[in-house]
Amino acid sequence: MEGPQEHHQFASDNTMGVCPEALAALEEVNHGAAESYGDDEWMRRLRELVRDIFETDCDSYLVFNGTAANALALAQLCQSFHSVVCHQQAHIQTDECGAPEFFTRGSKLLLVGGSAGKIDLGEVESVIARQPELHAHKPRVISITQATELGAIYTLDEVEAISAVALKHEMFLHMDGARFANAIATLKCSPKEITWRRGVDVLCFGGTKNGLAAGELVVFFKKELAREFDYRVKQAGQLSSKMRFLAAPWLRLLTDGVWLNNADHANTMARGLADRLRRYARLDVVFPVEANAVFVRLSDSLVRSLHSRGWRFYKFIEPDVYRLMCSWATTPADIEQVVTDLLR
Repeated sequence: MEGPQEHHQFASDNTMGVCPEALAALEEVNHGAAESYGDDEWMRRLRELVRDIFETDCDSYLVFNGTAANALALAQLCQSFHSVVCHQQAHIQTDECGAPEFFTRGSKLLLVGGSAGKIDLGEVESVIARQPELHAHKPRVISITQATELGAIYTLDEVEAISAVALKHEMFLHMDGARFANAIATLKCSPKEITWRRGVDVLCFGGTKNGLAAGELVVFFKKELAREFDYRVKQAGQLSSKMRFLAAPWLRLLTDGVWLNNADHANTMARGLADRLRRYARLDVVFPVEANAVFVRLSDSLVRSLHSRGWRFYKFIEPDVYRLMCSWATTPADIEQVVTDLLR
């Protein structure tokens, strides 16, 4: 007898397929030959388009995934005796298998707390003050996640305040933007206003969670910081020989607002899911839904019931807070079905 059909719609925004526009771009570019290793027309056009979107003369590079983007960006900013201040639940701390430390050849992550995954600036100042001289790692970077691992979005003023602390201590500001598109869709500001205009030095701009098969952008807003980054990418095994298959989908994603439409849809689905969980299932949604993540408190019996019906999702905070992720492909029918199964 067959088991229940597995539903991965809410496990992660990584579980869904490639959005139609990106898939069409892959098909269009899959004809004939083209220059390799990023010397193709699609990569050149992508770099120009990124400059247009951020309205500044920035340098951008494509790597295969978010771990490489974050780790290589931090390695570009840090030497082995430097440290990176980040939230204790930041992805670079909890989910990247030591890649930042590996690629920086020893830089230490200095962890701070803060509500909803946002760093507490008082704790940032304290942890920096505890590294006073050469017997400790020298603080070099503050890293923030936009949107955070708990679904919160840094406002323009918050990013500016963090940047001011970084500047005071002669540090850089790195933004892990795996869900940067979702943040922009909520903030409804121009990309420049939440990045370089507020002091961000390097952005890791996520595409995979926004409908691509692979490929994340590392964007340097100060071009001098990108010096020889191409060598770092090559050495790390992150230089695609057939770069057009990463660049062309990105081009399509950033054209005609597809990236923002995908993100806005995911955010809207998350708000709808949270509303139904509260209204019909009478469940406790733990954090405000600002992007595409819903964090809900579930009993063991409810979790077992949903698992028995094939739903897959992750526990995020002990003992009973689970994360349900929406994506560009989440449908109202998906939401109705999971709520219906909850109420059985």
